Amino acid sequence: GGWRGGVKMAGGVSLLPPLCIVLAHGYQVWAQWVRTDTPTLVVNEFDSVVLSCIIQSSHNKHRIEWKKLNAVTDFVYFDKQIQGDLRDRAELQGGSSLKIRNVTRKDTAVYRCEVVFVETGSLDEISVNLTVQVKPVAPKCNVPTSVPVGKAAILTCTEHEGYPPPTYAWYKNGVVVPHDPRSNSKFINSSYKIDYSTGTLHFSVTSKLDIGDYHCVAKNNAGQARCEPQRMDVYDINIAAIIGGVLIVVLVLLIISIVIRLAYKRGYFAKKQPANRYEASSKAESVDYVRSSPEAEGDFRHKSSFVI
Repeated sequence: GGWRGGVKMAGGVSLLPPLCIVLAHGYQVWAQWVRTDTPTLVVNEFDSVVLSCIIQSSHNKHRIEWKKLNAVTDFVYFDKQIQGDLRDRAELQGGSSLKIRNVTRKDTAVYRCEVVFVETGSLDEISVNLTVQVKPVAPKCNVPTSVPVGKAAILTCTEHEGYPPPTYAWYKNGVVVPHDPRSNSKFINSSYKIDYSTGTLHFSVTSKLDIGDYHCVAKNNAGQARCEPQRMDVYDINIAAIIGGVLIVVLVLLIISIVIRLAYKRGYFAKKQPANRYEASSKAESVDYVRSSPEAEGDFRHKSSFVI
């Protein structure tokens, strides 16, 4: 025979290695009594997967437990029953392996298979790292509809459902936009930078050559998705029209100022005084005050009545 995983095989009889670890609760942990063919699994969402747990021991009586190791440890298989949110989607296969159907992103975790051998009180375990990949959905694309010649333009593409996070590629008129414009004659005169991780296509200076239909593709190992093409136009700035518009505005303001000055000169904006003010003033000027006697200071009389 020979040594196999810490157990010497001789004539079909397994000989236990001389050393073991005694746990606080009385179980002894032996190495290589349990193994797995799938220490790392990567599957797509909604697929089925088997987490293998193979027992390599002649001891027939054993107890199996499966646990999901997250922030807290959750039982998956305990007391001969599937537990928790996998109750309707999982089953024990081959006596010790765990089969999960219709996996979701929430199933991504490290799973541990623990086997307790009742006759010897020994314990062995293996771990399986499960990663569930999620296909991207159609990304959200933002393409400016029109940009002046010589100005900057930023095209964005975002997607938040895919796992692992997707990378992005931009297409113009059905042709992929290369990382280096000089690598393709159709883009050699364009000036841009593209970020595959954020999905940003940044034109530092636009030209008529950049006119076209743009769409973005989000892609990861689980699949890909795209947004609908959107048109970006690049137009010339009409300098003559801008100057003409400014001259028209100046001319209108000049005409308004002339009209206002003429109106002031003709008295259209003069304030009219109340008529009774002038009547009271004229009557007050006709009043003649006479001192009645020298001894009576401040005693006055008048010849005619006055109006207050």
